Amino acid sequence: ENLDEIKELPNYTFVKGDIASSDLVTHIFKERKIDTVMHFAAQTHVDNSFGNSFAFTQANIYGTHVLLECAKNCETMKRFIHVSTDEVYGEGETFDAKPMDEEHILEPTNPYAATKAGAEFLVKSYHRSFKLPCIITRGNNVYGPHQFPEKLIPKFTNQILRGNPVTIHGDGSNTRNFLYVEDVARAFECILHKGEEGLIYNIGGNNELPNIDVAKGLIRILGKEKEMDDFITYVPDRKFNDLRYTINSSKLHELGWKEEMSWEEGLQKTVDWYKVNSIRYGNFDRALAAHPRMTGN
Repeated sequence: ENLDEIKELPNYTFVKGDIASSDLVTHIFKERKIDTVMHFAAQTHVDNSFGNSFAFTQANIYGTHVLLECAKNCETMKRFIHVSTDEVYGEGETFDAKPMDEEHILEPTNPYAATKAGAEFLVKSYHRSFKLPCIITRGNNVYGPHQFPEKLIPKFTNQILRGNPVTIHGDGSNTRNFLYVEDVARAFECILHKGEEGLIYNIGGNNELPNIDVAKGLIRILGKEKEMDDFITYVPDRKFNDLRYTINSSKLHELGWKEEMSWEEGLQKTVDWYKVNSIRYGNFDRALAAHPRMTGN
């Protein structure tokens, strides 16, 4: 259902498959004469990486390696954009810390971020060794409609819609910078057409907020402000929870991109969407657990 809005477009085809299948990827690249890859596919939820982290290595490192090898052997390939994360930089240790630029050392602090950092090194190696036309992006937290409810904003929204308190990790003081999905899409469009091969681009916004403030904002939007205390509960923190991520996106701004969606409007649009559309995800009770874990192979 998330793809219903675009399924009739002439330049859209959906193929269900595994990026770790080199036969499938090679077939698609050759059959469709693919000239551009925007590699978003990944295991991304940090909480899950504290459970079965092998799945993160398989998807994020091995899956990336397969795509790179297939792209290297694809005669029509003109651009490979690898979507990474600001979490590869590691923790911004204080609120006075200077925003991290693209040359900052990588110090990932959890299994998810470590696999994304590992994938980046593979991308760099294919650019240097095989001249594959690669670009890497490192972005802030994305929010907006269509996001699976395991992520913070849709998770809190659905907890409140069910009449349950939001589950705040630790004391809620950890901050994240949130960027609306349409602004992110425009950033990728800008990088696709204007970005320079071999470079890395941070994609960051101006909405750095403590998790507790995000929760309170959602409680207000959903009309539960008078019951604020009843809709907030504090749970044990993650194994390790970075204080903040702060990145410098000046290189992207030089290409002509800027953030357009305000935090207030973006949050309202997001909540309005989940009020109507959360049902499309079926039973996602496990995603709303305080500490979801991916188990099994």
